[in-house]
Amino acid sequence: MTTSGTPVFDGHNDTLLDLLRADRGGGRSFFERGDAGHVDLPRAREGDFAGGLFAVFVPNEDLDYEWEETDEGRRMPLAPAVAHDRAKEFTYDALALLYRLEAQSDGALRVVGNADDLEAAVAEEGTVAAVPHLEGAEAVAPDRSNLDFLYAAGVRSVGLVWSRPNEFGHGVPFEYPGTPDTGPGLTDAGRDLVRACNDRGILVDLAHLNAAGFRDVAEISSAPLVVSHAGVHELCPTSRNLTDDQLDAVADSGGVVGITFAVTSLREDGRKETDTPISTLVDHVEYVADRVGVDHVALGSDFDGATILDSVGDVTGLPDVVAELRNRGFDAHEIRKIARGNWLRVIRETWE
Repeated sequence: MTTSGTPVFDGHNDTLLDLLRADRGGGRSFFERGDAGHVDLPRAREGDFAGGLFAVFVPNEDLDYEWEETDEGRRMPLAPAVAHDRAKEFTYDALALLYRLEAQSDGALRVVGNADDLEAAVAEEGTVAAVPHLEGAEAVAPDRSNLDFLYAAGVRSVGLVWSRPNEFGHGVPFEYPGTPDTGPGLTDAGRDLVRACNDRGILVDLAHLNAAGFRDVAEISSAPLVVSHAGVHELCPTSRNLTDDQLDAVADSGGVVGITFAVTSLREDGRKETDTPISTLVDHVEYVADRVGVDHVALGSDFDGATILDSVGDVTGLPDVVAELRNRGFDAHEIRKIARGNWLRVIRETWE
């Protein structure tokens, strides 16, 4: 690993879940350099990690997230819905944890809610900017009665679904080979939530949303379309990846796609093989840049939430990703866009 000197703003991590759940993260500290997980403050600084969308994900209880072999490939059964009351409690606990970390960080971790503060934090060496994000909107009341409370608590990005149904829409299952065209579109509550997020300047994340729901958001939303973490379906035909039509829709809206580091969404064979080169990741970046333009592609690692490439390893591998972008022929201006500029542009356009 070599330091790139290129700060990265990343579209997705699940570090809060690791830190909140000792059974998952082993009780590790955000402030001490460790080998567990993918992100802590010392490693973030080593990897030029300037910040990102810090997800709150509410896990299903007593559910084994295990792949099943099929005749054609692999799949994971769709997870059942999570009750709103449980999701709300878990989400409030996770947000409280994030603010405790900020208070304990002596300014090194900064929760940000406006574009100027975000850009200032990203530009400040050694500081990690955290944008609170909901991965699945189960914590939002179906009548949106607590949406303003969540906004006041710092939430500036809402993913409508995870890979399960909720009151707002339908997520895609984990399936290879598979398609995102797996069910109905947004519910009436989902359509209202998109409009409410637009009114408040909250990012609406389409990651894990099925094709019909994706089309609904594209028709309804007045903001750039955002997919925080995904891959290219043409390169890895898993149900979670984006088709060419979806990539076109994101670009037409002025939006951005964060390319995931999850091996099962990157490899042509969809296998959970971590011995995968960084070039496979950059293939997805290059595909999006070639098809719809470099203004519409960024990084969305899924650190602490997925099995990622050994060639990246953890957040300290970000400079190696930047180096591979350079080797692939992206110039310095294009690399800045991919590393942080595209996210910062779309966030400013949405929040303001």
